[in-house]
Amino acid sequence: MTNVRTRFAPSPTGYIHVGNVRSALYPYFIAKHNHGQFILRIEDTDRKRFVPGAEDLIIDILKWLGIEWDEGPVGDGTEKGDHGPYHQTARREHYIKWAQKLIDKGMAYADSRSSEELEKLQADAKASHSLFLYRHHRPENPPEWDGHMPLRFKVTEPVDYHWHDEVMGDLSAGRDAVDDFIIIKSDGLPTYNFAHIVDDYEMGVTHVIRGQEYISSMPKYLALYDALEIPRPIFAHLPHILAPNGHKKLGKRDGAKSVTEYRDEGYLPEAMVNFLACLGWNDGTEQDIFTMKELIEKFSLDRVQRSGARFDEKRLLWLNGQWIKRLSLDDLYKRCANFWDENGRKASEDQRKAVLAVVQDRMKTLADLPSLSEYFFTRPEVNWDLIQASKQLAKRERSDLTSLLKKAETKLADESVDFSDEESIQNALNELLEETGEKPVIMFGIIRFALTWARFSPGLPETMRLLGRDETLARIEAAIYS
Repeated sequence: MTNVRTRFAPSPTGYIHVGNVRSALYPYFIAKHNHGQFILRIEDTDRKRFVPGAEDLIIDILKWLGIEWDEGPVGDGTEKGDHGPYHQTARREHYIKWAQKLIDKGMAYADSRSSEELEKLQADAKASHSLFLYRHHRPENPPEWDGHMPLRFKVTEPVDYHWHDEVMGDLSAGRDAVDDFIIIKSDGLPTYNFAHIVDDYEMGVTHVIRGQEYISSMPKYLALYDALEIPRPIFAHLPHILAPNGHKKLGKRDGAKSVTEYRDEGYLPEAMVNFLACLGWNDGTEQDIFTMKELIEKFSLDRVQRSGARFDEKRLLWLNGQWIKRLSLDDLYKRCANFWDENGRKASEDQRKAVLAVVQDRMKTLADLPSLSEYFFTRPEVNWDLIQASKQLAKRERSDLTSLLKKAETKLADESVDFSDEESIQNALNELLEETGEKPVIMFGIIRFALTWARFSPGLPETMRLLGRDETLARIEAAIYS
């Protein structure tokens, strides 16, 4: 195979969503799997939808995800690579040169019709129940193109189109699928139809990997490849990411969030990459957790499914929890820097790390940290209403529960219990079960509430070791006499 070169070509028109990221990941995997190059190109010709700062956000998110590009913008107005510029607005002369080739071949013409004229032609076709084809209404004597009028591609000989897609298989379209279409707009900037073909060719792109919404425009692209005498690259169109119900493409109304939001909510880049890579792809095994290195090694287009993949946020949350468990304590500590609450930030580094080691296995996102750790840094208010959250404890009278807490207080106050040793604490708790004849769900449950007044908390020995004897007994006593 020739040197593999792929690209991700986003438009700076807003936030980067999960579909964008998957459209970056797959070509990235293909390039790196084949020891090729991955290009970042900014398609910024849609000036009406341009959003200042969107490009910086794209670069920021790609870096956060660990996607490294060999060529393209790197921020601060600089670029790397030998095939630039990598912004379409900086490549006008490239498009003019290729457009002139079409003009010289009689395959492009200036369109002097007004939008009102075009609308009338379309309305007349609709009224007569006929297919509107602009090529049947071309201006008889179009003016010489001066760059201030739209330039249309001219369909000189309608043909049927056939092509192969690495994901969707063999596809085709009839001759009416291509009509005269605009390739340069009146503002002098190219349309996507024209620009991406020129850019891909000049940048040596071998694989064009993008969403399946572009399939309907493939006949136009093929017509341009032929007219410009440009060889076709390898095509791969990815299935839609579907809404949770699986019935339609994922959209904002379905709760779709930007990748930035997921980052702010404490999702790890490793989990996001893992999750999105497997939306529409699998390696044929039961493996769930994939590192970036494994994805690069295993990825191939023939394992991408043709049908849409349902966006399951619960699975993303599960994956995130798995990835949090895999982190070293030092790594997790660094990532949690912005997620501590006020009391956590006031604690020492050693205290924070000790707490983090205890709650790590229970964290689903980094944003869970405050709720899982706040009771280690400040004594919570007694709230007996929370007992109702436990089906077993809710059945017992409060007097029974306070009686159990008094027995626990007496047991744990014994100097023989070493609060620096979780095994010693556990032994004391086990003895308490034997002495009272209570079930663990009752005895341990009420002690857990007395110490944390939280619906979920780490194991008792770990919690009590961190709190220490004095604070443990003080909280139990507060619960008894509240």
